Amino acid sequence: MRKFNINVNGKAYAVEVEEITDGSVSVAAPVQTKNIPVAPVAPSAPVGDGKPVKSQMPGLVKKLCFANGATVKEGDAIIILEAMKMDTPISAPFSGVITYSTSEGSNVDSGAVLCTIA
Repeated sequence: MRKFNINVNGKAYAVEVEEITDGSVSVAAPVQTKNIPVAPVAPSAPVGDGKPVKSQMPGLVKKLCFANGATVKEGDAIIILEAMKMDTPISAPFSGVITYSTSEGSNVDSGAVLCTIA
């Protein structure tokens, strides 16, 4: 019997998997536990004034390219998002002052608000 920790939609589960000699796998029912670390998920509500910039895909925030309160221009790379082992720059859709609502190292879902630009 092998034990695994699995994170599904922000909920942590501990599962036991038993390998059977014929090569098939039997999975025990997942049980939610309290002591499994869960990766941080960015908030989905805007933090600053202005228009929200949303994530187009789920991924890991690798880099915030500006400081909060910085002025960005349309087309500037404002966040580097890692998805499926590839870095994807998120560009500012318009110019203004940026306020991030996520942090480096956070996992974000598709549609999560990354920042606002006013």
